Amino acid sequence: MTNTTEQAPELIAAIDLGSNSFHMIICRVTDGQLKTIDRIKEMVRLASGLNGRNILDEATQERALACLKRFGQRIQGFPESNVHIVGTNTLRTAKNAANFLRHAEKALGYPIHIISGIEEARLIYQGVAHSLQSNAQRRLVMDIGGGSTEYIIGTNSSIAQKESLRMGCVTVSNRFFADGAINQQKLNSALLFVKQRLRGDKKQFSRKNWDEAIGASGSIRAIRKVLVAQHWTPGGITLEGLEQLKKHILNCSHTSELKLDGLDQERLPVFMGGFVVLYATFTSLGIETMSVSDGALREGLIYDHLGRISNHDVRSQTVSTLAKHYNTDTNQSELVKSTISDLMKQVKPFLGAQSKMMLQQLLWAAELHEIGRNIAHSQYHKHGAYIIKHGDLAGFSQQDQNLLSILVLSHRKKIPLKKIAELPEPWDNLAFYMAIIFRLAVLLQRNRNYSALPEFEISLTKKCLQLNFPNNWLANAPLTHADLQQEQAYLEKSDFSLDIN
Repeated sequence: MTNTTEQAPELIAAIDLGSNSFHMIICRVTDGQLKTIDRIKEMVRLASGLNGRNILDEATQERALACLKRFGQRIQGFPESNVHIVGTNTLRTAKNAANFLRHAEKALGYPIHIISGIEEARLIYQGVAHSLQSNAQRRLVMDIGGGSTEYIIGTNSSIAQKESLRMGCVTVSNRFFADGAINQQKLNSALLFVKQRLRGDKKQFSRKNWDEAIGASGSIRAIRKVLVAQHWTPGGITLEGLEQLKKHILNCSHTSELKLDGLDQERLPVFMGGFVVLYATFTSLGIETMSVSDGALREGLIYDHLGRISNHDVRSQTVSTLAKHYNTDTNQSELVKSTISDLMKQVKPFLGAQSKMMLQQLLWAAELHEIGRNIAHSQYHKHGAYIIKHGDLAGFSQQDQNLLSILVLSHRKKIPLKKIAELPEPWDNLAFYMAIIFRLAVLLQRNRNYSALPEFEISLTKKCLQLNFPNNWLANAPLTHADLQQEQAYLEKSDFSLDIN
């Protein structure tokens, strides 16, 4: 499907539910240019609420929900399409995240999407790239979050390498400095921990692979602020400055003794973790100097949204690349997509305002529904669904990938009603009807020849789909007739009827 350019909304809000801080940014779009009109940041320290079984405790949830209610008041009345909210490492990790998210979405009034570490890295880089002047240099971008750290190499807006490692200012602080005590052994153990995490990616992110290093996170900005205040750096972050900071740290026996100019008390509980990750990265990758960017994940979300409405939706490119990688039959995909479009036009009165976003998801599913054939023909729909659900698909949240996976799984054989029912709103209701449309389009294109398909009428109600073909057409298409009768049996098991005339 070719996306059409839409008019940019006047106001866009992006919210980043990080493992350390929750951030919200609101931008005004004027003549294609962004202007930030409001920012709100609160240190929630979500990662600190995870216990040894990765359960998010009640006190942390209550603190987070109180913050989100304040955020929700600020964006009350915004159209849902203008608000983009993502959760990162802690919400990827917490076993009770689904329960928390239900309350969080109620507090905000908008859906929350959980993104993978790799998608987080992509968005961070986009936020940084748009905040800097274009040049031909290869950049290493680093972002220290509360529970993960992202590393990306790219030129201008193009990404060459990206990785997300499970270590952050909160998790490292809690693991090695929870009691606030500082000594050489603790610091060495923490640095070794980070270096071990980096070891597998050290080669691809080493100094020889980029021209300049850029930091983009609260931890990195806090460290730069300290270095500047102590006159240990002229502006950015230097290895020499970090060495002086390390020396000062080792002269203290407790974090309460740090007493550094420029260090906010709010940052103190996670300062050691952020320093360890940054210092270990500098020494492991050979970094001498690092500049600091104001752009980060939430800015990346804003620019990603603008791309979606201006014919540069990265999700469509991701789908095309994945289909090409698995050598799909593009002609067949186009036939199925065309049939889906025709069917959706006829059932739009039943689906109403939701039909547009349903159509886009179905067209992506049509491009990918046969990728599993590259593994094996038997159960290929299951292979394809697995690839989609567990892959790193740029632009897609985990919820979006799960929906796309279930649609591909649903396009033949048994309809996975239980999986559909577990989807978040509104997909727990809509995905069943999407699956019916998808299955019908694939079935009608089994001959892989569009000219063999006549004009026909379709109508959809809550419990029934009616198909009306030209007189005698089914009599001359016995295979299609048999397939439709088989489909009737599948749908009957789902308490749904298919009437064929």
